[in-house]
Amino acid sequence: MKVISFRKDSPKKQLLLSTMLIILPSVVLYYFVGWLGYQLVALVLLLMVSVSAMLFDIKPVLVAALLSALIWNYFFIPPIHTFHIGTPEDVLMFLMYFVIAFINAVLTFKIRDIERKIRDKEEKENTIKLYDTLLNSLSHELRTPISAIIGAVDILENQPPSQLNIHQNELIDEIKIASLRLNEQVENLLSMSRLESGILKPVLDWVDINDLIFSLIKKYKTHHAETLTIIFNPDENVPLIKIDAMFMEQILYNLIRNAHLHTPVKSIVRISATYMADYIRISVADNGKGFPTDEIKFVFNKFYRLKGAATGGTGLGLSIVKGFVEALNGNIILENQSTGGALFLVTLPVESSALNLVTHE
Repeated sequence: MKVISFRKDSPKKQLLLSTMLIILPSVVLYYFVGWLGYQLVALVLLLMVSVSAMLFDIKPVLVAALLSALIWNYFFIPPIHTFHIGTPEDVLMFLMYFVIAFINAVLTFKIRDIERKIRDKEEKENTIKLYDTLLNSLSHELRTPISAIIGAVDILENQPPSQLNIHQNELIDEIKIASLRLNEQVENLLSMSRLESGILKPVLDWVDINDLIFSLIKKYKTHHAETLTIIFNPDENVPLIKIDAMFMEQILYNLIRNAHLHTPVKSIVRISATYMADYIRISVADNGKGFPTDEIKFVFNKFYRLKGAATGGTGLGLSIVKGFVEALNGNIILENQSTGGALFLVTLPVESSALNLVTHE
């Protein structure tokens, strides 16, 4: 659970906020002291000191502890409006409050500091683990296409001229496929890096989503073997929408690629796009085996790969999809279909063209 903190603010601002955290409750308590009793007021002020220790650096907290002791003495301990304390019991109570307030402030601050160090250590360990996973994946994913390219080029260079034409087209195809695979992995790494750094920002423009999907399907089939059937029946009632075309292409491309990689040969992917009240909903469904139910909540995590998945794959494709969807202020849902296969639902808020809506009515 993330705790609000003001420790990055200036010392003056922290000091102002910490003192206000003591003064404001004191003003309220002053009008109810006859009903509450000044002993209970001490407990409330100690609580405020603890809250300050969770929010601010140690110096403003110590000032707040000192201020709370002085306020409790002057405004609440009889006789009020004086620093004189009437009875030995109240003197002892005040001294105990003074000590407890400072100990409470210091201990609470130390506990928060220890918790922060533990959290930082865990985050560092998780980061190291994630990068180890990435490096292990890349050792296969990048080495395989690079080896294929080097091998094919080596054959082309060393094959006798009489044999060159026989295998030339086949070797060129191998180089093309390996290059595309290598390019996909590099693009995924760059996209994830840009998303996390905040460099990528959506540039909205008017887009015909049906044309965009048709163009993407054509491009995908051009670059990949015909081992996947992609079906898209456009909805002519979908208006022009304002969206980042590059983001949208990346989302759809990675969803199609995910289906292509993790479904049997000759599988079918169905894409649909519907418009409803300032939202565009795009679905990508396949007829594969779907996802294990207990792993669905993890599939959008960076570097996550399904248990028992084939060797290779960086586990970045779906996390990049989620990153682009969230950059467009949308959301994505994954569920298994009752008829089999996985279904991805992407919902994005969009501005539509009124002219286009009128044309279709």
